[in-house]
Amino acid sequence: MRRNNRRSAFDRSLACIVATVLVAGSLALVAGDVVPDHVPSLVTWTTENIAAASSGDPFRGMLLAKRCDHCHGSEGFSSVTATPNLAGINALAIWKQLEDFRSHKRRSRTMEPIAGSLAPRDVADVVAYYAELPIFPDPQDNRVFPQGQPAPGRAAAASRLVTFGDGERGIAPCQACHGPVAFKTGAPSLATQNGDYLFDQMEMFANRTRANDINEPMRVIAGLLTEDERHALAEYYGAGLGLEPAGSTAPK
Repeated sequence: MRRNNRRSAFDRSLACIVATVLVAGSLALVAGDVVPDHVPSLVTWTTENIAAASSGDPFRGMLLAKRCDHCHGSEGFSSVTATPNLAGINALAIWKQLEDFRSHKRRSRTMEPIAGSLAPRDVADVVAYYAELPIFPDPQDNRVFPQGQPAPGRAAAASRLVTFGDGERGIAPCQACHGPVAFKTGAPSLATQNGDYLFDQMEMFANRTRANDINEPMRVIAGLLTEDERHALAEYYGAGLGLEPAGSTAPK
């Protein structure tokens, strides 16, 4: 009888251990099925995704983009400085942002439902249309770009950050990612971007309310910049100075 009692106690202990392991394993599986909040984007630059982002029909995209005209302008240039211009931006860059809106990795009350309503083919067509729009002035557009020229001191400070960054603070030059004339394949173009929009995005990266930058380059850099430096950079690009070779606007 005593041996049977010991055997029963052992069996109960073993059952508890097995149950604990199974529950822990189930929780681990559930946790693994949920995308962690810290994942900045679900976009991976596979051959298939690059092909999908590059296969759009710009004519069909033009028809789809009619719903975008109210905010982004009929020629891809907005009449509001806080709204981004989309004309001439690389297709891969726009495609990633729309995919991030679709997966809610980039938050916007306006853009999330709009992007979510687009089929994958629609996304490719829309980005193909905007990527092919010219950036030179057109009588049909109602652009506010470029904005006024920044004060010389602020322009010089921005030019130094664009060209050299700040090694002591670990700030890379803006041109390293965005190109020496504010354009680089795969990166958001800053060459003809509105200043208020750029400042708002840097602020959101700095306070981490925008977090869809893979490997966190913008969150880190924007957080290291002072608010005055973020203003200076936004004014620099918003005034069209990014169209000039990096460093050419610095005082001689």
